[in-house]
Amino acid sequence: MRPQAAAMKALLDQPGLQVVPGCGDGLGARLVEEAGFRIGFASGSSISAMRLAMPDMDLLSFPEMRDAVETIITAAPKVLWLGDGDTGYGNAISVQKTIHGYARAGVAAVLIEDKAWPRPLGHKGAKLVVDRAEARQRCRAAVEAAKAEGVLLLARTDASGSRGFEEALARIQDFVAEGADILFLDSPMSEAEMRASVEACQGRPAVAVTNPAGKHFKPADDELARIGIKLVIYPQEMLAATVLAVRTALAGLKTGQRAALASASELATALRSAEYLASDARLA
Repeated sequence: MRPQAAAMKALLDQPGLQVVPGCGDGLGARLVEEAGFRIGFASGSSISAMRLAMPDMDLLSFPEMRDAVETIITAAPKVLWLGDGDTGYGNAISVQKTIHGYARAGVAAVLIEDKAWPRPLGHKGAKLVVDRAEARQRCRAAVEAAKAEGVLLLARTDASGSRGFEEALARIQDFVAEGADILFLDSPMSEAEMRASVEACQGRPAVAVTNPAGKHFKPADDELARIGIKLVIYPQEMLAATVLAVRTALAGLKTGQRAALASASELATALRSAEYLASDARLA
């Protein structure tokens, strides 16, 4: 197992909840590291927003995502990164290619989900999933590649919305049987559903996602820990903060009422100017 994956596994084996911010670019990753988070999420929704100013609707290709993930890891190598592998961008071989690429970029774990790809149009962005047998095959291929690369696999199902909670729960059980390391049942609608999903993980770490736009069950972090969740991801917290801060700064420029900004020294710290200048002096 790669050192990053072993370190993440050790963290998840400890008591308590790990809070994980999502980010979409190198500067965001640097700030995650500066804030002292041990685990970060290279979030597909945030990457799509930062690169395209578009929603997370399968608009990015694997090479674009891998490039973004590599940039994030390079900017913040002390963080243990979970890479958003989405559906794996194709068939089972494509899934394995995605995991190999992310692992070689330096992730500790890769997320692979059971949504249909490419996303069928005309369904208002609904999370439609592949058949259960195909979902299990996708997970089996992902586990094989993850083990070969020495990284962890987070297997996610989005089946609740289109096929019902019982189907989603059965898929979690399938993913456990196939050997996934971490499990995520998307959009539980109640505490009872979340508890059932944790139980279905059979002692393996369970994930929750807290997204302000989501309409699912979203308890506070302390309640998540009590239920048995080991890792809670905030995929768009930084993105939402960025949009608000930049809009405020731009409005201040137009009106002359300047918004509060990072100081020159704070900006230099975020951009690692001292590190660059040290290299500049050494290599001159």
